[in-house]
Order: sequence, then structure tokens, then C-alpha cells
Amino acid sequence: MAFSKIGVVGAGTMGNGIAQAFAQAGFEVVMSDVAQGALERALGAIAGSFDRLIKKEKMTAEQKAAALGRIRTATELDALKDSNLVIEAATENLELKLKIFRQLDTLTAADTVLASNTSSISITRLAAATQRPDRVIGMHFFNPVPLMALVELIRGLQTSDATYAAVEEASKAVGKSPVQVRNSPGFVVNRMLCPMINEAIFALGEGLASAAQIDEAMKLGANHPIGPLALCDMIGLDVQLAVMNVLYEGFKDPKYRPAPLLVEMVEAGQLGRKTGRGFFSYS
Repeated sequence: MAFSKIGVVGAGTMGNGIAQAFAQAGFEVVMSDVAQGALERALGAIAGSFDRLIKKEKMTAEQKAAALGRIRTATELDALKDSNLVIEAATENLELKLKIFRQLDTLTAADTVLASNTSSISITRLAAATQRPDRVIGMHFFNPVPLMALVELIRGLQTSDATYAAVEEASKAVGKSPVQVRNSPGFVVNRMLCPMINEAIFALGEGLASAAQIDEAMKLGANHPIGPLALCDMIGLDVQLAVMNVLYEGFKDPKYRPAPLLVEMVEAGQLGRKTGRGFFSYS
């Protein structure tokens, strides 16, 4: 089992990063999104990322042109029907992901591998929505995708050894370091990371320190390169809340209860960098 044509569902921060990584590594990529504007912004973000690599002399203008030439865009999922591997990177919403997987199952060839970039949702549940559960797997990339080496590869109950081996090789081919984890709410990294961020939000809500002070304390005291609140702004407060809800519902443990301030900020539309305001302001 080998992949040459990659489909990506979703042109947001994660989707365009995944498309960039595969195109840069020589794969043909089709990136799909329901919004044409999102696709245009994604291509602009990818081109900008390549320009930064050129400035650092890590890429040539010719290599940039070739990589961009390997990316096609489409507003219909039907454009992904010839892909060998399709990676879903849509919003962290179970019902939306289930709908997408049912559509992909109908559109693509029976031997196409379907992967999800979900940061917390059950791969077993997504796989069960298809007629090829043995060819469904989790590929959890980390933001920013072009720079972060880790990919969590999540095996659902039904994922075959052949599927895992092929996706592991594809991950390595794009310069990533895959780590195998079992299917469980939040998997490994987010099961530890998101509760830490949530606790920082509790501390802020209780007035223990300002957002800047909390982040500075964690950078100096725990040697973190970025504070938990700034990291949450980068991830997206809505994504953080979605992961905490999955953990809370999956384990029924009150230690995963989302911080009230997090819930309120999401309700206010203050989602972090993508909206220009979260725990910090961005302009």
C-alpha cells in the first residue's frame, strides 16, 4: 500500500499546513473546502510559508513553484475521488466529521485510506460510519504543521496493520516523526496538554495573576517556549473547549470540566489569533 495522491478536507490552519507538507515532499494534493475564499487564503498562506523558507535559503523559487503546482483546490468533495489517502481536517465537531466520512466512503475507491486530523474524537466511531473501517486511522498533526515534527497515529479498534504501516511511512515521507497511540479521548498529547491549559484559564478566571503573568511564570518556571494562554490563542479557544468537552464526556471525570471563563469567551467569539482577540489581542 503506497500513496501518491493526497486529498485534504478543510483549508483552515491545519488543512493548509497538511497540504503544504505533502506538496513540499513531492505528493500531488487536492485540497477541498466548501468556501472558495478559504481555499484562496490557504494558498496565500502556503505561498507565504514558502517565501519564508526561500528567505532562509531552505527552498528555491523553483522548488516553491513546483510545490505550489502540485496543489489543486476544489469546493466539492467529489474532486478527491482519485486520492489514495484522504485526510479530513474539518472543524472539531463529531456530527460534521461523521457526515464527511460517510460522503468520502461513497465517493472514493474501496481501497482508499481515510484519515482524520481530529485532536480528540474517537477514530473507532468515525471508522464505524464507513464500509472500510480497517482503512480508517487518525493522523493528528500539530500546529504549525510545517514546523512541528510529531504526528500522533491513532489506531481505531478496526484499523488494520497494513493501513497503519502505510500511513506511518507516509508520515515519515513528509518529514514527520509518527508516534502510535491507542484510541482514547484526547489521545496522548491533548489529554495532558488541554487540562494544563484549562487550569491556566481557571487561574486567570480566579484572578490569581494576569494572562501575561501566568504565561511568564510557566515559561520561566517550567521552561515552556510559549505560555499556556498564548498557546490556547494559537490553537483556538473553540478547539480547546471542544477537546475539553470530549474529555469530560468521555471520562465522566470532573477534573476535565471546562473553565467557565473559557466557555464565556467562546460564546463571545473571542477565539484567539483567528479572530484577533483571545487572552491577548492581535492586530
